[in-house]
Amino acid sequence: MTAQVAIIGGTGLYDPGLLEGVRAVTVGTPYGTVELFSGMHAGRSVAFLPRHGTGHSVPPHLVNYRANIWALRQLGVRRCLATAACGSLAEGIAPGSLVLCDQFLDFTRGRPSTFFDGEDGHVYHADMTEPYCPELRRALAEGATRLGIGLAPHATYVCTEGPRFETPAEIRAYQRLGGELVGMTGVPEIVLAREAGVCYATVAIATNWAAGLAGRPLAHAEVVASMRQATAEVRRLLLGVVASLDGVPCRACPAAPDAV
Repeated sequence: MTAQVAIIGGTGLYDPGLLEGVRAVTVGTPYGTVELFSGMHAGRSVAFLPRHGTGHSVPPHLVNYRANIWALRQLGVRRCLATAACGSLAEGIAPGSLVLCDQFLDFTRGRPSTFFDGEDGHVYHADMTEPYCPELRRALAEGATRLGIGLAPHATYVCTEGPRFETPAEIRAYQRLGGELVGMTGVPEIVLAREAGVCYATVAIATNWAAGLAGRPLAHAEVVASMRQATAEVRRLLLGVVASLDGVPCRACPAAPDAV
């Protein structure tokens, strides 16, 4: 199969039923096998990849990000829309808000983060001045306006290692650094997409206040419940934007030499 566009579904968005003619696909990569789905929407072939597996069986620190991005690029994907469940660090981003990420802070530790680790003699330093594809961000913003969906236009996403939630002290530190959302999956996914020349953008869903801001302990069940409430709007936005996309990457997201 080939696909022009991909959707990576985060926590709470596991169902490929938003597409027509859905079928399961297995893709072999140098980093492992990837199970995903293919389907159609508005005449476009779309790959749907549930980041954590269909039953949320893979924790964030063990997601095989390299295999996932390699598989999408191998299928011909050049544009990718991702979702991410996040905690909010910003007073203006209340739980339930949809947010368009535009910068990130990386606090992950133990994840393979590049296709270019030097073992084959190739080293590449990806430019991340504008990490999230400007064309996809514009398409999402315009799509949200057209569909009457509230979408905050900017946020700095903090990626932590997980799978534990953050401490209140960590949250205060991230706030001082300019962080507005916190999650566990955006990095290295976005970096690998850039290396592979895949335009990539994230719609974040603020599912809860981050640790220390809500006055009570956090629970994964709370995140899943909040995502369930936001799912209809997220799907409507993603499908509305997919219908407007082609399979041509923008100039701001060049592939690395000798990329996938």
